[in-house]
Amino acid sequence: MNPTFPILALAAALSLSACDRPAVVVTPTVPVAVPGPAGPTGATGSTGSTGSTGSMGSTGSTGATGSTGDTGATGKPGDGTTVIVVPVTPASAPRN
Repeated sequence: MNPTFPILALAAALSLSACDRPAVVVTPTVPVAVPGPAGPTGATGSTGSTGSTGSMGSTGSTGATGSTGDTGATGKPGDGTTVIVVPVTPASAPRN
């Protein structure tokens, strides 16, 4: 018998046994929760009570009195000039 054939068989057996075959990983599926339809509306709650009225604020102080103005100058005696201003009648106003 030729020694080549048993050596090749032994080499093939060793090479195939040396390969690491990855294990199959099975991940279990997780069920996802899906919300269902909305339920009936609940009863309306009671109305809350009214709050208390706030207190009145304090009154402000009176301001200072202003100073009195100066007395006006008197007219010249015997000047005799009087100016009379006649109001202008608008052109669009009807005349009687």
